[in-house]
Amino acid sequence: MTTGTALARDFHHHVVGPLLARRLPGLRYAAARLGSGSDVLGFDDDRSRDHDWGCRLTLLVDGSDRAAVDPLDALLARELPAEFAGWPVRFPTTWAPDSTHKVEVATVGDFAAGRLGVDPVPGLGTLDWLVLTGQGALEVTAGPVFADTTTELAPVRAALGGYPAQVERYVLAAGWGRLCQRLPFVGRAADTGQDRQSRLLAAELVGDLTRLAFLVARRWAPYEKWLQRAFDALPGAADLAAHLDAALAAGDWRGREDGLVAAAELLLDRQRARGLPTPDAGVTPFWDRPYRTIAPDVTAALLDGLTDPVLSALPAGLGSVGQWVDNVDVLAHPDRRAALAATYGTWSRRP
Repeated sequence: MTTGTALARDFHHHVVGPLLARRLPGLRYAAARLGSGSDVLGFDDDRSRDHDWGCRLTLLVDGSDRAAVDPLDALLARELPAEFAGWPVRFPTTWAPDSTHKVEVATVGDFAAGRLGVDPVPGLGTLDWLVLTGQGALEVTAGPVFADTTTELAPVRAALGGYPAQVERYVLAAGWGRLCQRLPFVGRAADTGQDRQSRLLAAELVGDLTRLAFLVARRWAPYEKWLQRAFDALPGAADLAAHLDAALAAGDWRGREDGLVAAAELLLDRQRARGLPTPDAGVTPFWDRPYRTIAPDVTAALLDGLTDPVLSALPAGLGSVGQWVDNVDVLAHPDRRAALAATYGTWSRRP
């Protein structure tokens, strides 16, 4: 099977690259397969080809070469062939139903802003990081780059390698805080005759632990369709998955709690091994009841000593936007996510 990234690479090597060398020999540009699509993550298969499929490519220039964007797009519209290697060059997609070429041409900053909600070339502020999603970051960083003579793309991709240290600790603290608040209810719900609710809570907490695993490993989590596929590629994923699967399969609340606690303790060990502040006792009894939860000291240790004034002014449990918003029509739109920075700002001013 020809993968989407292999098709994009060959399309650039045999068609687009030679065309630009011939017609715009002095142009500094990057050619890559970035943006949306399962092929950017390396997860495409035969079924992926039923829509939005064909010769796709990303061509980026530095902000100083912005004037080249429109002429470059016009050149491609005029001179690209109708097809390459049996695949169409001009075809409709779900976001652009007209049959035009699907070589995205933009500046590095404009392209990245279209995925992140903010231009990262000048650098990202604390609130910019908090409204970023893993999927948005992956659309800039995950795909292959075939050629690059720009000065901006490589630094942007490097900067998006993970959260800055203090933002990371704040987001991790919020993730552990969510578990602290809800883990005891897996048992409590079942003990009050609500076994279905106990199972639902356990499944949701498996999701929380899955996302925490990405944070601890300093990897970006993709959106839900590919979450397990990406999780399975994390270091030590199999050991963690065994505990999560046990929690999902357990027939009673004690088995669910055992699986969740074992997964949490494994992640706490890995967090500790990274040198992040983590207390020795990360799991504690929930008052004098027969349930367990995450020790409040876990979040306190991560938050202790943070000096970033924005993080210090925010409520401790908010975390990143993906930790309190699960609406696709918000998370999938960078401009809507970016608008939520103002909400964080409002919360930071409240006593």
